[in-house]
Amino acid sequence: MIEEEEFEFAEDLEAILHLTPEVQLAIEQSLANIDDVVNKIRLKIRRLDDNIRTVVRGQTNVGQDGRQALEEAQIAIQQLFGKIKDIKDKAEKSEQMVKEITRDIKQLDHAKRHLTTSITTLNHLHMLAGGVDSLEAMTRKRQYGEVANLLQGVVNVLEHFHKYMGIPQIRQLSERVKAAQSELGTQILADFEEAFPSQGSKRPGGPSNVLRDACLVANVLDPRIKQEIIKKFIRQHLSEYLVLFQENQDVAWLDKIDRRYAWIKRQLVDYEEKYGRMFPEEWCMTERIAVEFCHITRVELAKVMRTRAKEIEVKLLLFAIQRTTNFEGLLAKRFTGCTLTDIPGQKRPESPLESTNPFLEDEPGEDGGTEKDEDLAKPRKPKAPDNPFHGIVSKCFEPHLYVYIESQDKNLGELIDRFVADFRAQGPPKAGTEEGGAVLPSCADLFVYYKKCMVQCSQLSTGEPMIALTTIFQKFLREYAWKILSGNLPKSSSNSGGLTISSLLKEKEGSEAAKFTVDELCLICSILSTAEYCLATTQQLEEKLKEKVDKVLVERINLTGEMDTFSTVISNSIQLLVQDLDAACDPALTAMSKMPWQSVEHVGDQSPYVTSIIMHIKQNVPIIRDNLASTRKYFTQFCIKFTNSFIPKFINHLFRCKPISMVGAEQLLLDTHSLKTVLLDLPSIGSQVLRKAPASYTKIVVKGMTRAEMILKVVMAPHEPPVVFVDNYIKLLADGNPETFQKILDMKGLKRSEQSSMLELFRQRLPTPPSGADGGPSLSFSTPTPEQESSRIRKLEKLIKKRL
Repeated sequence: MIEEEEFEFAEDLEAILHLTPEVQLAIEQSLANIDDVVNKIRLKIRRLDDNIRTVVRGQTNVGQDGRQALEEAQIAIQQLFGKIKDIKDKAEKSEQMVKEITRDIKQLDHAKRHLTTSITTLNHLHMLAGGVDSLEAMTRKRQYGEVANLLQGVVNVLEHFHKYMGIPQIRQLSERVKAAQSELGTQILADFEEAFPSQGSKRPGGPSNVLRDACLVANVLDPRIKQEIIKKFIRQHLSEYLVLFQENQDVAWLDKIDRRYAWIKRQLVDYEEKYGRMFPEEWCMTERIAVEFCHITRVELAKVMRTRAKEIEVKLLLFAIQRTTNFEGLLAKRFTGCTLTDIPGQKRPESPLESTNPFLEDEPGEDGGTEKDEDLAKPRKPKAPDNPFHGIVSKCFEPHLYVYIESQDKNLGELIDRFVADFRAQGPPKAGTEEGGAVLPSCADLFVYYKKCMVQCSQLSTGEPMIALTTIFQKFLREYAWKILSGNLPKSSSNSGGLTISSLLKEKEGSEAAKFTVDELCLICSILSTAEYCLATTQQLEEKLKEKVDKVLVERINLTGEMDTFSTVISNSIQLLVQDLDAACDPALTAMSKMPWQSVEHVGDQSPYVTSIIMHIKQNVPIIRDNLASTRKYFTQFCIKFTNSFIPKFINHLFRCKPISMVGAEQLLLDTHSLKTVLLDLPSIGSQVLRKAPASYTKIVVKGMTRAEMILKVVMAPHEPPVVFVDNYIKLLADGNPETFQKILDMKGLKRSEQSSMLELFRQRLPTPPSGADGGPSLSFSTPTPEQESSRIRKLEKLIKKRL
């Protein structure tokens, strides 16, 4: 069947394919050995069949072996399970045997524990009963020494019976203990009242052993008993003080405040000698007497100052405060302050010394001494902890510190007036001297005085008086900025110097004068340096005031307005320097704009106006740089501001140069490049030390002067054909403002009819602004990089040199 199908397929295939005889012959030759190939294939097929049968038989044998192994494993598992069950049964039997053996032992343990507890409780009960009887007997005999030890033991034993208070006998013993404690308290208070009566100031000649033991008992009793003893003793001990320093006594006034502190010193010595051993050491009776004395003194001083407020003068007030703070310092050395309820927190350490800034120095101690220069490198001792007694008496002076504040207001006003008078008498700092460009001495004096006032006021109070003093500081910081700094800035003149074009072009180098003299430039730099010092020091003053004042008042310390005032002085000083140099260059720029650039016949050296500008720069900039050596950042600001002012003005005068011939444009291009070179070297011009100009400054100069060069390149380009000229303008200047394009056409000297067609073409050739743009006159274009433009300028210079 298959052969027939193959035969039919071959006939069909032969009917479809009409092969050439050559092809058919080749096919017949290739099929000559087909029988051998078929036989080989059939042989391989038989071998494969044999292999398959062998594998199948092997798999059949493996299955039989596996089933046999599985049956053996199941039998082994059953045997193992049986053994485990036997072991479990034996273990349960063993556990049961152990429980039966230990049951009796556990019962014996419980019985023993209960028996021990019962014996201990009975012993405690016996001790409690005997202790209560002894306590009552000793209390009646005032045997306080034995009572102190016994009472503590009874109280400790009674604690074990809290859970047995339901038993009447136990409750009765507890009530007897409480009654004994109450009786002891009443009895001890009566003994102290008899020994130290409230009426009269006479005290026994020596300590009492009975009272000493009574104090030990009071330690175990209710704390109110101890407090009552302390209160009565201190009140009786200070009763004499209240009589001697009554408000109507002459000795109670501030001028004799030393006598108060001398009295308490004597009393403390007397107490230590007579009663030091009577009270337990942990009661800190000496400190308690001193603290109570301070509280009484604060109240009494406040009362007497309120009555005689009109008699308080600054010197008297400061004298009283100084003596009081000295006494508080003495208390801090003698006592720990453990009896005080609130102790002031630690203050931050002072910053290390630096420059003349008083707020970077360590505050002097009570002796007012300062460290020597050779001691500055030595390691500093850790700052002593704050005085816990600070303000315990001196706080009473705070309501009257307005007298001190008013005094500082007056003193600072006189100080500012003296600064003004000294400045007028001594005159401004001279150029070439050490004072030239330096910070004015009055500035350091002002902040030293500020520091002294701040430290002094913080010792008096860290509350509202510090806020009032801060207001005074703000007032005179502004006055110093106005009267000493801004008030002494030279006034710039409005005239232009009176130089004509012809005189400018004819006069020699060095004959022109800047608007400000060298001394005036030096003065401006000094005022600028002083304002910078004031700005930095005012910021540190604000930080120190915030450290000194109470935390709740920190937000009210704000000297931002005063710092802004000094920043304004700095800006005005820089602006004066810029205006001076700018104005000195104005005549030269005016001369440039009025030169007949259309009639220039050949390109020569740089023009006279360029020489004049360079001369003024070389005269002024080194002076300003030398006088601002300590404030390099402001000298950099001066350079940047001058460049930002000069370059636009130069470009505006460049637009006024019209019409310009090709040669005239080449000359202007050479002049522009000379000015660009000078401006790039402006920060280090005339200096022996060459420093690379800041990148921000260089970027401004390159961008501005490159625009000026591109303007001249456009002017030099032929305006025919117009389309090429307009496209070249758009490519070089990237300025879509028609007014700028109009100025370029004026510089080229084109007629109005030509300019109209050019302007129309310019508007048509402008690229379409992107959607969402503002649509203003100025458009943003892709401009050549400064390096590319510099390369073009160098090529133009070579061309000019060849012509020369």
